Amino acid sequence: MSVAGGGADLMVVNGHVLTMDDDNPTAEAIAVKDGAIIAIGSRASIEELKRPATKVIDAQGGSVLPGFIEAHMHLFGGAAELDNLHLAGVHGFDALRDAIQTFAAKRPNARLLIGAGVDYAILPEPVTRHHLDRIIPDRPFAMSASDHHTMWANTKALEEAGLLHGKQVGPGNEIVMGKDGLAAGELREGEAFGPILEHFGANRTRLGLTGLEPEPYPSAEELAADRDLMHRGLHWCAKHGITSIQNMDGNLYQLQLLAGLQEEGRLLCRTKIPFHFKNFMTLDMLEKASRMAAAYNSEWLSSGMVKVFYDGVLDSWTAVMVDDYPDRPGWRGEPLFSPEHFAEVAVEADRRCLQIAVHSIGDGAVRAVLDGYQAAAKKNGRRDSRHRIEHIEVTTPSDVPRFAELGVIASMQPPHPPGAMNFPLEPTISRIGRDKWPLSYAWRTLKNAGARVVFASDWPVSPVDPILGIQAAVMRKPWAEGLPDQSFSLHESIAGYTVEGAYAEFMEHCKGRLKTGYLADIVVLSADIEATAPEALHTVRPVTTICGGKVTYQA
Repeated sequence: MSVAGGGADLMVVNGHVLTMDDDNPTAEAIAVKDGAIIAIGSRASIEELKRPATKVIDAQGGSVLPGFIEAHMHLFGGAAELDNLHLAGVHGFDALRDAIQTFAAKRPNARLLIGAGVDYAILPEPVTRHHLDRIIPDRPFAMSASDHHTMWANTKALEEAGLLHGKQVGPGNEIVMGKDGLAAGELREGEAFGPILEHFGANRTRLGLTGLEPEPYPSAEELAADRDLMHRGLHWCAKHGITSIQNMDGNLYQLQLLAGLQEEGRLLCRTKIPFHFKNFMTLDMLEKASRMAAAYNSEWLSSGMVKVFYDGVLDSWTAVMVDDYPDRPGWRGEPLFSPEHFAEVAVEADRRCLQIAVHSIGDGAVRAVLDGYQAAAKKNGRRDSRHRIEHIEVTTPSDVPRFAELGVIASMQPPHPPGAMNFPLEPTISRIGRDKWPLSYAWRTLKNAGARVVFASDWPVSPVDPILGIQAAVMRKPWAEGLPDQSFSLHESIAGYTVEGAYAEFMEHCKGRLKTGYLADIVVLSADIEATAPEALHTVRPVTTICGGKVTYQA
């Protein structure tokens, strides 16, 4: 075996190589040169390519997989939240009080104290500003639900942000008002809680969810701080074996930050950033998405996607349903777009050959988005568009086959089903209602119907760790007798974070598998994942992450 230039830059030996390539499923070692895989096979054959300068990584019998592709996350916001008060798993007033007061004491100069990961059932009754005032009356405090669609704030934060007396917000958003005529403290969806983040200067990391750019443009110091924050987020991803990110909020500013990191040699993961289209925008604003797609289209940094929110979430009754909520008769949620308006957006984005990804949680939202994609195909002609629907927490029997018919990718998150990982059964399963349980978080049903199913975490909604997601997919159990089994096999789950992720970004010809000629995006694990019991999968850790032939994380 001879290689131009005389040998490999890097090799991984002594591993259980799981290639995800059906033509060559397993191997012992991999050789890399100039950022690509040049050989894969037995240890003896690969070691022939060793030269004095070759970096050798001994996998010590651990699994070697394609680098994980995170197909739905929020990089900038996730990075910012690494410093927030983490309230996942905290329940009861006393535990909440202790956590907030300890956190506040360590940050005497913070303008706004922020908590994250709050369970909707953190207290036995609905959280109000009065609960938070009893804990921290004198400093602005706000905390967000784990799904990031609801925030609760104390009186001080509401007052300073101008929300205490309420405020007009758009469809699908709500400032819950109390019997005293003042804001109760619960803020549903981004327009309701955005003013708090904006007032306290905590909103640059969230601007990608609005499609807007920072105004005024950040100073040199702020730019450098934001780049460092992005780098911290990328490092966190690399530490979890991730080599590619499909971000789900986006503006030009995030692309500029990442391009700056690339110039500095600090872009640790390949990243795709969409343009976020909101319901107040006019169709001609999609020209910006086309410009972003043209300007950024490399293997390291790309755009070319339009992200849209059609609805909210189940737990705050903001997901759009086909039928009334069983625990709120007469209410089906309020869409952020009318079906007609969304169809217009889909037709125009599709005409521009942009990929579309839409947050659709309720079955009503899923149906409206499929209708929009159907309208685009009818108007513009069928093409390999790979439009996506994000989450699909509830769907209907008649809409299941439409994914395969329309070539729509089902983008789903193994950590999200109630009881699967970090979300409790209630209030979610009561919101859904027993009749709709069989087609809730229906990964297996959709896959069996021919849909391409891609997996992700939606970080910071759930931990970014793909191995926890793989474990959640493998261990998934129905929450009531008689419900279909929606779990995935280990191999299918790994494919959801590798092969399917590459397909979702039109990159299956060069990543998602370990194959000669493919990009050298590789993760080495601490143990043989195939020989690990499902309940112990979380103990398997990435020990080395390689992206483009460079080591981006080493335990």
